[in-house]
Amino acid sequence: MRVLGIDPGLTRCGVGVVDIEPNRKARLVDVVVLRSPTDAPIERRLARIADGLEAIFEEHRPQAVALERVFARSDVSTIMGTAQISGVAMLIAARRELPVALHTPSEVKAAITGYGRADKKQVGAMVARILGLEAVPKPADAADALALAICHAWRTGGAAGAAVRDAASGTGRGSALDSDASGLTPAQRAWLAAERSAAVSGAARRVKE
Repeated sequence: MRVLGIDPGLTRCGVGVVDIEPNRKARLVDVVVLRSPTDAPIERRLARIADGLEAIFEEHRPQAVALERVFARSDVSTIMGTAQISGVAMLIAARRELPVALHTPSEVKAAITGYGRADKKQVGAMVARILGLEAVPKPADAADALALAICHAWRTGGAAGAAVRDAASGTGRGSALDSDASGLTPAQRAWLAAERSAAVSGAARRVKE
């Protein structure tokens, strides 16, 4: 499965492309940070990022797109730029009839490191480890984009994601996954535990309601 992850931003937009193999391993395909000059008119800045995204979509032909979910921040200008680029990316994906998923920073951190409050340094280090890279991709926007792609594949699309969903829901191989836990990376095992915990918590909430 090939996933294109986008860490949206108007000044810097991280874009990472990752292949998830049937054996649950992730492989780096490409990573780049698209930039637009802060002194340019907003429409030209959007067009510049859009042109870069179009070129990456065309070259790598992803099967799915993962974006960071926009959330409220005190800096209105920052969130506006993030939302605008997110809209551009979703439009490009929609025109290619590609599925788009939105993941919160906490979801990505939990999937990659097993801890929803991990800092950027920890996320970057795990991204490098998962992809077998000698160095952490820089700037942070690049590592974040790759983390988004890996998170999406593990949660919803790749072989590892399917295994985690089956185990968390009690379907598929079920307990067989426990005996094959050695086939998962430490981050995948942590995510499996988080999925199970979330499922139990969700059930508890429904009982209370």
